[in-house]
Amino acid sequence: MSKRALRKEIFARRDSLTAEEILAKSRDIAQQLARLPFYQKKESQTIMFFLSFRSEVETREMVEDNLARGNRVLVPKSLPEERKLIPSQLLDFEKDLAPGAYDIPEPRPEALRPVNPEHIDLLIVPGVAFDLQGNRLGYGGGYYDRFFERLRPGVPLVALAFELQIVRQVPVEPWDRRMDWLVTEKRVIQTAG
Repeated sequence: MSKRALRKEIFARRDSLTAEEILAKSRDIAQQLARLPFYQKKESQTIMFFLSFRSEVETREMVEDNLARGNRVLVPKSLPEERKLIPSQLLDFEKDLAPGAYDIPEPRPEALRPVNPEHIDLLIVPGVAFDLQGNRLGYGGGYYDRFFERLRPGVPLVALAFELQIVRQVPVEPWDRRMDWLVTEKRVIQTAG
């Protein structure tokens, strides 16, 4: 199946979920994520989350939980003309964010606090579809593919997805990075990375 056809199919599946189902499944995903040993670290760490939009896994409660735990939370600001992400430190979910490129929440200009990607300890990644080998089908802009190259080696890449986004095989390109972990509402999958 082509990337375009697979995206269309998964969007249809995801969009069939009600708001209540998305929230309930997202809370189950948050509980699964919380079981990962490197996520439970007590010392302050720097975690970059995606901010959900449309029918994605809802990340707001996870972000707010990490802020409350004293972790440094980063969220992406996108630069569409360069297809680039700037990690920005989030201090206040309500005050710092506004709809940005593609209508995805992102830091307001006055709340942009850029952080060097090399300081990231854990990256929480969005995507359209994933397979059990950790291959990821993104939205087609290449933002995250470019961003992965800017991380220091060994930073865990953790994809959050609903079980309905897990497919038998994702079409891959030679430059695609595999996810290290997939977290769904039903299971945690450590991939070959």
